[in-house]
Amino acid sequence: MKIAIIGSGYVGLTTGACFADVGHEVICVDNDAKKIKMLREGQIPIYEPGLEEIVKKNLARGFLHFTESIAEGVEKSLVIFIAVPTPPLEDGSVDMTYIERVARQIAAVLKEYRVIVDKSTVPVKTGEKVYQTIKRYNSHNIDFDVVSNPEFLREGVAVHDLLHPDRVVIGATSDRAINIMKELYSPFKAPILITDLNSAELIKHASNSFLALKISYINALSRICEAAGANVQMVAEGMGLDHRIGKHFLRAGIGWGGSCFPKDVAAFIKISQELGYDFKLLKEVSQINVDQKEHFLRKIKNVLWVLKEKRIGLLGLAFKNNTDDIRSSVAMDLATAFLKEGAIVQAFDPRAMEKAKEKLPSIHYCSSAQEVARDSDCIVIATEWEEFINLDWKSMKSAMISPIIFDGRNLLDKKKMINMGFHYIGIGN
Repeated sequence: MKIAIIGSGYVGLTTGACFADVGHEVICVDNDAKKIKMLREGQIPIYEPGLEEIVKKNLARGFLHFTESIAEGVEKSLVIFIAVPTPPLEDGSVDMTYIERVARQIAAVLKEYRVIVDKSTVPVKTGEKVYQTIKRYNSHNIDFDVVSNPEFLREGVAVHDLLHPDRVVIGATSDRAINIMKELYSPFKAPILITDLNSAELIKHASNSFLALKISYINALSRICEAAGANVQMVAEGMGLDHRIGKHFLRAGIGWGGSCFPKDVAAFIKISQELGYDFKLLKEVSQINVDQKEHFLRKIKNVLWVLKEKRIGLLGLAFKNNTDDIRSSVAMDLATAFLKEGAIVQAFDPRAMEKAKEKLPSIHYCSSAQEVARDSDCIVIATEWEEFINLDWKSMKSAMISPIIFDGRNLLDKKKMINMGFHYIGIGN
């Protein structure tokens, strides 16, 4: 099938590349001329494992194309995905400027039937607004359908998630559009759930908010474990063996971040409020996340006492491993807090340092984890990169002024680190 993806950011680019990889012909559209030039040359502006290889492969096969022209995408494609940003506003609601603008641009060039698909994470009832907008601005009165098809991508494993989805959600009322979407997804071996537009839009916010709830729950539980002398990792393991609960998202740490959870939880609280429901549970989920970060900072201050002029080695800047994304990164928040206290921060991240430099130029960026340890008063692990587990920690210890580790992700083995001579402070243990 012929598909256009309007918006070649994280979701749009990854979605387009994976659709091309299963045999569809894809045009990715973006208004950033510099980005389009890079993509045509096979250069990827983001780090996502496996994505660069798929883009280059399908450029060479002629299944993947890049353009700045929405008109070209609409003219040549039956299915038009909208995958533009939906940034948060100060009150927690979502800025719908880009969605509305693209809807008007599609309407202006629509000349024959198309399926318009909301792929961006949007508030419930957005599909209805998109339909009304296209209907209003399409002077030729062309027939079209609007579909909601939310994405469920995890950064770091997005290519796998797209090629092997848990489920495909299609929100639509038109049989014609539903049949086209089923054909589009036929190469993917996954259950397809057909819903109405509003239910599909709610599924995305409901899913992300529930996952955030699980993380905040185990983080709150970690505080209880610390007070009781219990081990949150053992508690989580015991809980996770119950198939009704499951082990996923029960890993205690210093809180959730990234481009999805903070934005989606805040948006769902605001959406619920506008619909007349005070979602107090989600407000507490969000507050627990803030408290967890502040609690971790207090633990560091309790040990180091005064942070001013202390040299803090920070391992990790990305909000999670296997990505260079620093959006709403707890690691970046910690770095900012350390700097505010007058500390010297020397940091290393395998992928995120170039983006971090643009936001926090006053950090000393190291070329290796070993350099982070040099003359440091402590090391803080803020991102769960697997390579941090396998560091030469004996050598790291000898390079430090004082062998103190604050493990914000429970990445290391506490007993092993203590036996090695470290003062080890983890989460909930």
